[in-house]
Amino acid sequence: MAMNFLLISPEILLVCLAVFLVVLDLLLPDRETRSSIGYLAVFGLTGIMLVVINQFGAAGTFYADMYQLDRYAAFFKILFLAAVSLTLLFSFDYVDRLPRHVGEFYAMIVFSVLGMMMLASANDLITFFVGMGVMNVSFYILVGYHFNDGRSGEAGVKYLVLSAASSAVMLYGLSLIYGYTGSVTFEGIIQAVRPVPAMLAGCAMVLIGLGFKIAAVPFHMWSPDIYEGAPVPVTALLAICSKMAAFAVLLRILLQAVPALAGMWLPVIVALAAVSMIVGNVIAMNQSNIKRLLAYSSIAQAGYLLCGLVAANAAGIKGILFYGMLYVFANVGAFAVITAVKMHTGAEDIEAFSGLSRKAPLLAVVMTVSLLSMAGIPPMAGFAGKLYLFLAVVDQGYLWLALLGFVMSMISVYYYLLVAKAMYWGEAKDWHSYSVSTSLTCTAMLSLVATLLLGIYPGPLADLASMAAASLF
Repeated sequence: MAMNFLLISPEILLVCLAVFLVVLDLLLPDRETRSSIGYLAVFGLTGIMLVVINQFGAAGTFYADMYQLDRYAAFFKILFLAAVSLTLLFSFDYVDRLPRHVGEFYAMIVFSVLGMMMLASANDLITFFVGMGVMNVSFYILVGYHFNDGRSGEAGVKYLVLSAASSAVMLYGLSLIYGYTGSVTFEGIIQAVRPVPAMLAGCAMVLIGLGFKIAAVPFHMWSPDIYEGAPVPVTALLAICSKMAAFAVLLRILLQAVPALAGMWLPVIVALAAVSMIVGNVIAMNQSNIKRLLAYSSIAQAGYLLCGLVAANAAGIKGILFYGMLYVFANVGAFAVITAVKMHTGAEDIEAFSGLSRKAPLLAVVMTVSLLSMAGIPPMAGFAGKLYLFLAVVDQGYLWLALLGFVMSMISVYYYLLVAKAMYWGEAKDWHSYSVSTSLTCTAMLSLVATLLLGIYPGPLADLASMAAASLF
C-alpha cells in the first residue's frame, strides 16, 4: 500500500492549523487580541493553497488507492481554499460580533475545508462518506453558531435534521453498491457494475444525498431557510463550497465508477438541470430578502452546473470547473457587500440596499458586477462560464436545454436588477456614508477585478480547467 504522505500534506496542514487556532484562542487574553486569529487563519489557508498549487500536475494515490491526487482534485482544492480565504477576509468584523468562541468558529471552517478536500480526492466509498461527514458536522455547528439569534438556532436544527436524513439515505445507497459489487473502490465498482435493481437503487440514493448538498430541485427545500438563518459567512460557504464539494465527488462517481449506467442516470441529470433552472429563477423573482434571493439563485446555478454533467465529456467538465471558479468570485463579492450592509443596517432585505451607490459607491459597483456575472451578462466572467456549459450540451444534441438555460439567465437579470435599482435609485432612510474595514474593501476589490478580468481574458483559467477535466477521463 502506497503511503506517500506528501500527497496528503495539505490535509495534514489543515488539521494542524485548526488545532493551532483553537489553542491560540484559549491562550490569548482578550477579545481585541483574539481578532488576530482570523488573520492567522487566512494566512494559513493561503499558505496551504500555495502547497496545493505546487502539487498541480502531480499524480498519485494514498493508502490502497483510497485517496487520489490529480489535476482534477487539485483544481477543486484550490477553489475551496480560495473561496474560504476570501470569505474569512471579509468576515473579520462580523465574526468579532459573535458572542464567544471565535477560535472555534475559525477552526470549524478549517475542518469543513478538510472535508471538502477529502471529497475532491475520494477514490472509494469510504473516503467519500468520511469526507462528507467531516464537512457536514462542521456545517451543523457553523449554521447555528450565532446562538443569540433565534433564526440561526432554528436554521442549525433544520440543517442537522434534514442533512442527517439525506446522509442516511446516501449511506444506505453506498451499502447497496458495495453489497452488489463487492468493492468500495471506484476501479472495482466499474468492473462489477451492472444495470440490476439493487445497483440502480443504490445509485439513486447516492444521487438523492448529493442532490441535497447541491440544492438541486426537488432536494432544495432546505436552502432558503438555512441561507437566511445562518451567519452571513456561513451562508457564503454553503452557497459556494458545499455545493462545489458535492459536485466534485458526484462527477467522480458518475464518470469514474458507474459510467456504464449513463443510460440510466443521464436522463435524471437532464431533468434535474432543467427543473432546477426553472424553479430557482422563477421563485427568486418574488423574494424580498437578499439571502433568500441568493438561495434560489443558487438553486438555478446548480441547474447550470448540471448542464455540464449532461454533456458527460471533457468539455462539459471543463465548463463546470471554469464556471465554479467564477462562481466563487461573484458570490464572494456579493456576500461581502451583504456583510457590510448587514453590519450597518442590521437588515437583509433588498430595501436595506437603498441608496448604497451614494453611501458606499465601491460596494454598489461590486454588488452590481457580481450579480450581472451570475446572470451571465458580458463582459462579466459568468458569460464565458455559461457559454462553455451551453456549448458543451449543444455539442451532445441538447439544444433545447441550452436554450432553456439562456431564457432562464435572461429571467434572472430581472431579479438581480431589482437589487441594482434599490442601490442606485432607492431612497435611503439615512445618508451616512459606510465605514468599511480594509479587509472587506480588499476582498470586494479582488472579486471585482477577478470577475472583470476573467470575463475579458478567460484563456488561462480555461486552460487550467481543461487540464483538470482531462485527468478525470
